[in-house]
Amino acid sequence: MNGQKHNEIVNFIWSIADDVLRDVFVRGKYRDIILPFTVIRRIDALLEPTKEKVLKAYEFLKDQGVDEYAGLTAETGYPFYNISPYTMRDLLDDPDNIDSNLELYLDGFDPFVQKIISKFKIRNQLETLAEAKLTYSLIEKFTSSKINLSPEPVKKDEQIIPGLTNLGMGYVFEELVRKFNEENNEEAGEHFTPRDIIQLMTQLAVLPVKDKLKPGGTYLVYDPACGTGGMLTEAEKLVQKLFEDEIDTYLYGQEVNPETYAICTADMLIKGEDPENIYYGNTISDDGFPTKKFDFMLTNPPYGKSWKNDKKNIVSGKRILDHRFVRGVPRSSDGQLLFLSNMVSKMKHESDLGSRIASVHNGSALFTGNAGQGESEIRKWIIESNYLEAIIALPEKMFYNTGIATYIFILSNRKPEHRKGKIQLIDATEIYSDMRKNLGKKSRELDKEHIKKIFEIYEKFEETETSKIFDNEDFGYQQITVERPLRLKAQLSDELIEKIRFDERYLEEIMEWMYNKFGEEVYEDAKQFKKPVEKYMEANNIDISSRYTKKLFTKKTWIQQKELLELAKKVQKELGDKEYDDFNLFSKDFEDALDKLDIKTTKSERTNIYDVVSWVDEEAEPVIKKRTKEGDIEYEPDSDLRDTENVPLKEDIEEYFEREVKPYVPDAWMDYSKTKTGYEVNFNKYFYKYESLRDLEEIKADILEIEEETEGLLDKILDI
Repeated sequence: MNGQKHNEIVNFIWSIADDVLRDVFVRGKYRDIILPFTVIRRIDALLEPTKEKVLKAYEFLKDQGVDEYAGLTAETGYPFYNISPYTMRDLLDDPDNIDSNLELYLDGFDPFVQKIISKFKIRNQLETLAEAKLTYSLIEKFTSSKINLSPEPVKKDEQIIPGLTNLGMGYVFEELVRKFNEENNEEAGEHFTPRDIIQLMTQLAVLPVKDKLKPGGTYLVYDPACGTGGMLTEAEKLVQKLFEDEIDTYLYGQEVNPETYAICTADMLIKGEDPENIYYGNTISDDGFPTKKFDFMLTNPPYGKSWKNDKKNIVSGKRILDHRFVRGVPRSSDGQLLFLSNMVSKMKHESDLGSRIASVHNGSALFTGNAGQGESEIRKWIIESNYLEAIIALPEKMFYNTGIATYIFILSNRKPEHRKGKIQLIDATEIYSDMRKNLGKKSRELDKEHIKKIFEIYEKFEETETSKIFDNEDFGYQQITVERPLRLKAQLSDELIEKIRFDERYLEEIMEWMYNKFGEEVYEDAKQFKKPVEKYMEANNIDISSRYTKKLFTKKTWIQQKELLELAKKVQKELGDKEYDDFNLFSKDFEDALDKLDIKTTKSERTNIYDVVSWVDEEAEPVIKKRTKEGDIEYEPDSDLRDTENVPLKEDIEEYFEREVKPYVPDAWMDYSKTKTGYEVNFNKYFYKYESLRDLEEIKADILEIEEETEGLLDKILDI
């Protein structure tokens, strides 16, 4: 079907909403009627030619006492049937009973179509249609001879109206969904991908291995966020075109949105695909195909979407529960890389063909996450496993619901020899044409020549302005941790020692207030002051979790701190209040004084005191952590001075450290135990195009021109 006929059908169906539903349904509810009735009418049109045969077979089965009617699909030629005495056109013959007959008609569908109807929630709308007496008008419109929703051509007034192919029906579905989303100020295209992007992705997934596909073979195609099924449809269409139906393709998908799932499942039914292969549920938390492996996988996953609600099914503490994601999980605010991990986990490793993946992502999939974090670990797994073939940067403004930069990832576990250990980056951001009319935020498109050009750049695998070839390791780095010594001064002054009384985590401020307010009574029973304390905290916006406020009213907390304070005072009498520039000497003198006073303390108690009476000073001596048997000294690191450096994988970290760090911070060292390997892809770095600055004279001329245009404007504003 040509684009003009396709648009005629879309516009006609779209007009039904205003012609029939206006004033009864709010505009936001139009879709709840139009979309399911479009699906039902399509199925109805397919069943019309075999209606009499089906009813005869149904009566025969009833007479034989058979209550299982799955065999009726042999009569319809489709994996669905309807055992009611009606078609949609028949409902118009009895206008007085059309509402009750419509319910009988819907009840007559097979169990799977019932599931689709349920997901659309169409029965919720029937009462409103009946009360407003709209049912007849609605069905009359959908069965009008002005449009043909059947696959066969029909004759009207000596004119042939062509049939609507399965692909054409898919276009109708998607365009209606997009228009309704846009009408309702929703994210247009949230559940489907523009057809030009799908065609590019399917070609990138299938064409590189077309010579490996065998006539008579069976291949499985999967989309874990299938929406209305556009990618599955295009993949099947391409394979069938290449091999003229000599190859069997089986389509599998999963979708979480009930309405979109209903559309996709209806589409599969219409095409004769197994509708059970479309699974309703959340791919991240509920894998619909846990044991399946697939030959081709394509998806446009949701990006920037939280998966917090799914987390309990995937992660327990630091333990990953789902085997699909054992390599790492991204931050809970964006789950797009979980879809990619899911697909990689479903690759075939035993077949000659292996598996190929095309997945579209936004920029965060390229670089979000530091070494050791989930996003980087996923990239590390994919790149070090030699799965990533190419990343293609698409033009902006290509999608219905976003104008941001997007990228197609191409993965394979059977890279050809010349691609092994290599990754190709393609800059296709300037390959597009402007659309005459925007569709949502989509104002650019790829025509056949654009798609062909991008595929040829990929296939040639050559270094050009738009194609760069890298080793896998070029995207990796080692994140080294640079430490510097902690330098402390210390002093047993009265002022610092007094602070020990209140040195309890998160409670210092309120403990000091309580002591100043209620004095020594806090050591007897702090609980008696709970109400005034809570009132003070509320008035001063002091927010402390119950875990810590519980300690605030515990006698033990106050006594422990008082005992430490008194201990510090005893040592002060031995050491005085001199200021130490060397904490190592201070701690030795402190412990010697304790020995002299025959006072036993724990390391924790001494540390509590040291934390209060010492402070960081860059002029102080470094604090020694320990001395090794070999006589080497290890210093305590200062966490505030801790830094990290990303060293390219191809570079020696020792040489890098000596060249880039040591000259600037001579006392620094590397903590090798913290070194991590990470991966990121900085697209702009490799395709940066320098734009020379404007000439100063040109800028000056522009400024003078602006001054002339605005001359006297300030005087007018100020009325002077």
